[in-house]
Amino acid sequence: RREENRGSGKAADDLEDYKKRKIADLEALGRAGGVYVPPFKMARLQKDIEDKTSPEFQRQAWEALRKSINGLVNKVNVANIKNLVEELFQENLVRGRGVFVRAIIRAQMASPGFTHVFAALMAVINSKLPEIGDLLIRRVILQFRRAYKRNDKIVTTAAIKFMAHLVNQKVVSELLALHVATLLLERVTDDSIEVCVSFMQECGAALQELSPAGNNAIFERFRNILHEGEIDRRVQYVIEGIFDVRRKKFADYPAVIEELDIVEEEDQITHEVDLLDENIKGEEAINIFKAQPGEQYAADEAKWKQVSNEILGIQEAEERGSDSSSDSEDEDAQAEADEKATQRIVDFTEQDLVNLRRSIYLVIMSSVHFEECVHKILKLNIAEGQEKEVCTMLIDCCAMEKMFNRFFALQAERLCRLNPNYQAEFDSLFGVQFATVHRLETNKLRNIGKFFSHLLYTDAIPWSLFNQVKISEETTTSSSRIFIKVIFQELSEQWGVKKLAERLADPDFESFFVGLFPKDNPKNIRFAINYFTAIGLGVLTEDLRGFFDKAGKQMMEAEKRQKADVQEAESEESSSSSSSSSSSSSSDSSDSDSSQ
Repeated sequence: RREENRGSGKAADDLEDYKKRKIADLEALGRAGGVYVPPFKMARLQKDIEDKTSPEFQRQAWEALRKSINGLVNKVNVANIKNLVEELFQENLVRGRGVFVRAIIRAQMASPGFTHVFAALMAVINSKLPEIGDLLIRRVILQFRRAYKRNDKIVTTAAIKFMAHLVNQKVVSELLALHVATLLLERVTDDSIEVCVSFMQECGAALQELSPAGNNAIFERFRNILHEGEIDRRVQYVIEGIFDVRRKKFADYPAVIEELDIVEEEDQITHEVDLLDENIKGEEAINIFKAQPGEQYAADEAKWKQVSNEILGIQEAEERGSDSSSDSEDEDAQAEADEKATQRIVDFTEQDLVNLRRSIYLVIMSSVHFEECVHKILKLNIAEGQEKEVCTMLIDCCAMEKMFNRFFALQAERLCRLNPNYQAEFDSLFGVQFATVHRLETNKLRNIGKFFSHLLYTDAIPWSLFNQVKISEETTTSSSRIFIKVIFQELSEQWGVKKLAERLADPDFESFFVGLFPKDNPKNIRFAINYFTAIGLGVLTEDLRGFFDKAGKQMMEAEKRQKADVQEAESEESSSSSSSSSSSSSSDSSDSDSSQ
């Protein structure tokens, strides 16, 4: 019996050791389903640890961080999201970024109906800590890839729904959404079409605004699939449903509801990630607790506290001594703050200008109609003096087209009619283009020429810009002559030669064309007549021909006399110089004789 009792006691000890090892292993893993420790016991354990940088304290702090993050993520909704964001920023999200991202993805998988809330939460975090947004996007992409390969429709639908709302919140570029839709429609099956339709329902409104061309391509693919008729009848009804949603302009599926439009546009940070990038890593190792050296742990905690205070707008109060000293310190701090407030910061990096150009370009390229584009440009609240950036971007976009597109010229025309500052900017830019036209390719040169021609025949800009042009062999190049030819040929096509000739002969405009039809000397007159005749617009030079017939002989005689006077002056100068040189040589010879 004693031996049996000894054996049973030994087995109990082994079982107890085994339980302790298992508990230690589970705690090391840091899983959400670890061993439960009551709060009073946890507080007591933390109190017992004197070294606040020891591995034991770090483990307990990690567990507290994990539980806090999980609790906050699970509680978030439309009503309390702003308050919960402040609580989240009080937690060390840099240390617990893996735990936070995992909690977001798990919560979204468990409650797909709250996806828009989780995406809004992520947009706020991403605006302050973009590395967390990048990590989430990479893990969602990897989740989508795995589910797509396994043909797991439920997980795939949840993953693309999350991606769609991240696109809506501009956490990730719309190119990812277009790539996902293209991949789903590459191999047509009933499931892939259903998943793609649900995806387009969620982010179609955003794509319609950010990339209308890509959005139209996706719907054109839907239309082709519908016409082919190789899919199930039920799926055909699903496709017809998405077209009906599009026809209603996604009224039932807004990109972002007003309550979740939290992040200001200038604070948004958009990531660009390739869906099929082989180098994407999920960094799963950061989900697990790993002890740090004490000094590094303390430094990281202090750094996070500083970052958290900056995000939340909390200023740390300095230690106060006596009341009098604290008052004087406050006064000094206030004076220093006032001094800093009055300092003017000059940004030599021109980042604001780069952002403005990017915004203008995106507005221009994402608009379907020119009136829509002008409306969006006016909503950008372009500051006075920045109109030049809009004008330059319109000219550059027009030049890049393979063929001339009136879309850009119509925008310029409307802007000139709305604001005279745009007329002045286009006038000055015409001079810049004319002076540097030799640097352009022929296609760009033609597009820019037709662009300004449109503004001229619609009288959107004054014709006084021709004051900057002088037609002569010395003042023009082959490129600038082609540029003027394109403008005048386009004007004659739009107005007709008769109306164009009337405009050139109009007394109110005649002073603007002195350089185009010079009357200063016979050589320039002949050059201008020959030039306009060569481009098929010799009719425009009839008045210049008449002037040349009447005053040409006199001008030529005057020119000959001028040349003769010049030659005579040159000969007199040369003879006087030769005589002076001979006299100097004779004096030299006499000096030499006398010396002998």
